[in-house]
Amino acid sequence: MSKVTKVIARQVFDSRGFPTIESEVFCGKISSKAICPSGASTGSFEAYEKRDNNKKYLGKSVFKAIYNVNKIISKKILNKDIHNQELIDSILIKLDGTKHKTKLGANSILSVSIAVKKLSAKIKNVPLYKNFYIKKNFNLPYPLMNIINGGVHANNGLRIQEFMIRPDKARTFSEAMSICFSIIQNLKKIIKDRKLSTAVGDEGGFAPMINNNEVALNLIVKSIKKSGFVNGKDVSICLDVAGNELYKKGKYSIHSKDYISIKKSINGYLKLIKKYKIKSIEDPFAENDWNAWSDFLKKSQDLQLVGDDLYVTNLQRLKKGFLNKSSNAILIKPNQIGTVTETLEVIKFAQKIGYQTIISHRSGDSEDTFISELAVGTNSNQIKTGSLCRSERVAKYNQLLRIEQQLLKKNNMAKLK
Repeated sequence: MSKVTKVIARQVFDSRGFPTIESEVFCGKISSKAICPSGASTGSFEAYEKRDNNKKYLGKSVFKAIYNVNKIISKKILNKDIHNQELIDSILIKLDGTKHKTKLGANSILSVSIAVKKLSAKIKNVPLYKNFYIKKNFNLPYPLMNIINGGVHANNGLRIQEFMIRPDKARTFSEAMSICFSIIQNLKKIIKDRKLSTAVGDEGGFAPMINNNEVALNLIVKSIKKSGFVNGKDVSICLDVAGNELYKKGKYSIHSKDYISIKKSINGYLKLIKKYKIKSIEDPFAENDWNAWSDFLKKSQDLQLVGDDLYVTNLQRLKKGFLNKSSNAILIKPNQIGTVTETLEVIKFAQKIGYQTIISHRSGDSEDTFISELAVGTNSNQIKTGSLCRSERVAKYNQLLRIEQQLLKKNNMAKLK
């Protein structure tokens, strides 16, 4: 039996320059590391991220979380079977003992949990994606490529947080990346021609100084056409609204700075869907506005309606959403729940009830490519990992390209999901 022999944690930095935690788990001389990401647009039901209240790092350091790994967690999982993920995660969950992991911090727990999963695969000498519950006939996910940033991910005044493209025409992941590359480069030229900045936001999408959703959508439609593709057929436009950020007293400011009713907000969405052939919308409404979600789903049956802040990768909230008929897809972010085991439970249940599962990064991310492996290892339909820009985003795409090559060499299924 391969046993955990040592666990150590350290403070590193994420893509926004903020501190975060990296944990390294050892089995003898072999080890694996995992870095926990961090979100900017977060749901209030997410697992707790432990940070320090100090002036040196503006309250952002994670030394308390590191202490929890080095002094508390390490002792409890020492000599445990590295391949028994469920046992180790259950120890971590019980050790914390709170609903949202407020005692130890989900960031300290998750960094250890992912490192254990990675180390198990390394010791077995198998690719990480093969160390999940799918054992053969792997599919690669379609990228939901972020190309324009707004909301809290940029300072340009756009109400909608993410404007994305999904290369539906692509038959392979390599082809998907080629399509996205072409559209992004043409979008850059179009933005430049309008004398706008091509600086990027937190997730690598362009953040031009525009404040109108339709202006952004028109830029994307033009770049799709200029690249030789048909919007709504070859390539689909997808949105992440981050409705939590645009909600006040039962009204929303999605389509302008004015707050309007749910009914008018839905009608505004329906007009955008029709005009721009939008295929997916994430978090159109706030995390507790269950009726708004179900009303919207009834009126947009062909739309992929994605719950992120609504579900926060939490099985109980997903079950509530399913009974409420709130959506037909879920975004998966491991740091919202805190362990690999709990993440997999949510994915399995979502797939069982027919939901699309979309594996996602966070705005504060790193070079860690765990989510690429998770997407393939669970045969998830899509992946969100930012734009084709910034190394922490591109790292995930590059890992998927490597996985695609591995699968093709072994004559396994390498088609897009």
